Amino acid sequence: MKKKFQHLIDGIPNQGDTRLLHENYTELYITEGGRGRINAEHEVRQLLRAYLNDSDITEGGRGEVNDEFRQIERASSRKAAQGRPIKCSDIFKPSSGQSKPIRVLTKGVAGIGKTVSVHKFVQDWTKGKANQDVHFIFPLLFRELNLMREKKLSLMDLIQHFIPGMKDSTVFSSSQNRVMFIFDGLDECRLPLDFDSNPICSDVTEPASVDVLLTNLIKGKLLPSALLWITTRPAAANQIPFRCVDKVTEIRGFNDPQKEDYFRKRISDENLASRIITHLKSSRSLYIMCHIPIFCWITATVVERTSIEMPRTLTQMFTHFLIIQTSTKKEKYTERKETDYVMIFKLGKLAFLQLEKGNLIFYEEDLSEGGIDVAEASVYSGVCTQIFREETGLNQVKVFSFVHLSIQEFLAALYVFLCFSNRERNMPDQQQTSQLSALFRAATLHDLHKTAVDLAVQSRNGHLDLFLRFLLGLSLESNQNLLRHLLPQARSQSQSSEQTVQYVKNQIRDQETSDRRINLFYCLNELNHHAVVEVIDRSSGALSVEMLLPGEWETRRFYFEISEEFDLQNYIKTPEEDQTEVLSPDDVLQKLVPGVIAAL
Repeated sequence: MKKKFQHLIDGIPNQGDTRLLHENYTELYITEGGRGRINAEHEVRQLLRAYLNDSDITEGGRGEVNDEFRQIERASSRKAAQGRPIKCSDIFKPSSGQSKPIRVLTKGVAGIGKTVSVHKFVQDWTKGKANQDVHFIFPLLFRELNLMREKKLSLMDLIQHFIPGMKDSTVFSSSQNRVMFIFDGLDECRLPLDFDSNPICSDVTEPASVDVLLTNLIKGKLLPSALLWITTRPAAANQIPFRCVDKVTEIRGFNDPQKEDYFRKRISDENLASRIITHLKSSRSLYIMCHIPIFCWITATVVERTSIEMPRTLTQMFTHFLIIQTSTKKEKYTERKETDYVMIFKLGKLAFLQLEKGNLIFYEEDLSEGGIDVAEASVYSGVCTQIFREETGLNQVKVFSFVHLSIQEFLAALYVFLCFSNRERNMPDQQQTSQLSALFRAATLHDLHKTAVDLAVQSRNGHLDLFLRFLLGLSLESNQNLLRHLLPQARSQSQSSEQTVQYVKNQIRDQETSDRRINLFYCLNELNHHAVVEVIDRSSGALSVEMLLPGEWETRRFYFEISEEFDLQNYIKTPEEDQTEVLSPDDVLQKLVPGVIAAL
């Protein structure tokens, strides 16, 4: 286990990757508290809330901006509980006044560091650094347990299947042994987990279905003294009844100092690392996404492998990332006959079809639905090693996934764009009846954008927020020019985006929740439209804040932050310039925002 868990996973390690966990691990911000209940919000919205909460413990750098975000948080009725920060190695330590927890549920959005935390926990244990009261740890992946769902076997047989060296059943019967099970990736579980109807199983040698074994372990009927650690994305947390959870923790990724620490460890060139950190701090949309460790990895990959100006939007970042990965493919697979276009189109179709279903991992039947067979998918995983991955379980059944949900959403948006730009060749089956099939009936680019905006704002959980940002960003000629070298069969869309910009602005005014408004302003950012900068520039010479009418400024102060070049200090007079009352930046924002909203 020490050997198995010694390497740090960043995306998909290249063959021969020697990055060791203990040398490169960046501490994650983890809290305890809350409940294991469902959170149906999309993870981009959860990410914003996590950032808002984490900003309270962030030291320096962006205090004034964090104040702005907290105003949005107070305006929302769904404020998240903050919880107490803890270390990964301490998740099984009892809280004050409580007995030691047996079953711990750890939540975290995709790519936030759940699996890395498992590796760190196990690695510290194997090195004798922590949790030495535990004698045996059995780490299991739900994606591998899925492949056993048709089998009937005992818990001992199940353990021996995944850990062949474990032969002695007295491991479980001896009262001297403390045993821990780690079940990683509950959100990838395709077992029914029927806690109410499954029969009781209390014998480690009694054959039963994997679903029965798991539910009895979690309920405490089977090995009641065994420690259990379950990791999951928040939306799947409700699969475990709250009565079966003793403690809930949440991995919130990197706070601001941890982001800097990551880049300084990841990038050996100190000047380049500093330049990246400075650039990211100037771009709100990118800086928030760096809360997710895997997005930091994507960013580092892009800036290390290219000499271009650093991307300022998500679409630019992911477009460059796709180009880098496919150029690597050309170096390794020069004899491949299939074009980049066909491969990316098929991966995009798979991403699109599975996005609406909420699937992050794919089996053979999922691939078939997207027109990909297993052999073809294996080739794709070898070609796009940092985008699409293949894993083979002990029973040789293959499981596929994209490296991260955001990559899946980007490819899904690219698929829709390719269908539209070359519709006579790419149009999908017109008999599609899914909600998203309306996108393929758009006659013009503006119709496509309008339909996508409508679908996104109608979504209760915001699951199309990031997809929308990517789709709008792909309409920019600059991003299309980048893609043209990779996808020459994609037709350029030169239609003006001004209609879309105006439609997004109208939607901003119509939305009742700050979450939707925030994402729509990020959409304007992806369209390279900095509305606030334009308004300020036109009126800064004769602006009189005293004449602006008061309004509901608390939920709207965020809008200034979408203009990343806007410096409020430029519009605040000093005592030497004006002997009247000097307003603080906070006071100016209160009076200024209603006027800007009206100007939109």
